[in-house]
Amino acid sequence: MTDALTHFDAHGQAHMVDVSAKSETRRVARAEGRIVMQPDTLTRILAGDNRKGDVIGIARIAAIQGAKRTADLIPLCHPIPLTRVAADFTAEGDDTIHCTVTAETVGRTGVEMEALAAVQIGLLTIYDMCKAVDRGMTMTGIRLLEKEGGKSGHWKAEA
Repeated sequence: MTDALTHFDAHGQAHMVDVSAKSETRRVARAEGRIVMQPDTLTRILAGDNRKGDVIGIARIAAIQGAKRTADLIPLCHPIPLTRVAADFTAEGDDTIHCTVTAETVGRTGVEMEALAAVQIGLLTIYDMCKAVDRGMTMTGIRLLEKEGGKSGHWKAEA
């Protein structure tokens, strides 16, 4: 772990990190998160019994869109050309949906923020679509699972 916060210059002012000297490499990041809800809410989602439509399908599209718009949401995040975003949603137990997003690019900076933003936007979309029947849903466990590429190489979260 480095001691320096890279988004601050020598005078302590926030700035966008200069990545121009970095090599273009294939970069991949995976992130995850969960949304916990009432069992009846999950049953309705899985049955397709929601007036607003296919909750999981729309959340998948929202996650992809969230990855694409990350630089518009995070002030010092570089806009990067994504080569792939995959969002997977699976039921866990009787009250949880687990989301995993993989983001990829070939570029000078990583895609961790895109993967993390995508997870959160996907889960927020589920909340938005189901809040009329379950306002107590909780998003939890949002974290980076793994990153590859660049000078720092491969990193994987502990289980």
